[in-house]
Amino acid sequence: QVELVESGGGLVHEGGSLRLSCAASGVIPRFRGMGWYRQAPGQQRELIATITNDGDTYLVDTVKGRFTISADNAKNTIYLQMNDLRPMDTAVYYCNGIDASYYTYWGKGTQVTVSS
Repeated sequence: QVELVESGGGLVHEGGSLRLSCAASGVIPRFRGMGWYRQAPGQQRELIATITNDGDTYLVDTVKGRFTISADNAKNTIYLQMNDLRPMDTAVYYCNGIDASYYTYWGKGTQVTVSS
């Protein structure tokens, strides 16, 4: 059984930075890729960034130039470096992993709050 645990969220002022981590533990499959999503109050969960097991990355336009996704395969961990944070970035941030069968695992999320 795989568990994904996010950490690093918190309260930050506009323009500040946070680094989120997502650590996988348990019987870890070979993920096709992993990603970060976020869900603001009253909104649908939206994709923010992905990274494949080959290291290819994708960032949604609204965070390009501000956020960076990376992975440390030795630690079974992915990261989301978030700079120049804005109030619109306030949300619960979730990580996920997709295995070879396209089964998706989710973490429980970490809250990010950006004050103006």
